Amino acid sequence: MITNFISPAGRKILIAWETAGQVFYADVVPGTDGASESVAAPGPGSDRKHPVVARNSRGETLLAWTNGTGWQRGGSLEWQVFDQSGRPTDARGTAPGVPVWGLVAAYTQPDGGFTIIY
Repeated sequence: MITNFISPAGRKILIAWETAGQVFYADVVPGTDGASESVAAPGPGSDRKHPVVARNSRGETLLAWTNGTGWQRGGSLEWQVFDQSGRPTDARGTAPGVPVWGLVAAYTQPDGGFTIIY
């Protein structure tokens, strides 16, 4: 199963998707055919799925996804924060425990922080 994700981000819309085991995000300007260049999660992707994306008030973007999930199999959560230019920051991580059939969700906090739920 492949999932895609759409999230509002000010005057833009963030989209996230999975292709061939790697996850990506891009900005789309509503009412145009324009999209930014896609940004991939750093490192080799082989079993990344179900991405979500959120942008905070500082223009930082969180991309989070599952890794290793499959039919009747749970996996782990992974995430990466990108700066305003789409470059990876030092804020990244992984956590075990995504349950069977589980997904991740993310949102921004009023102070600009991110919360990931799984």
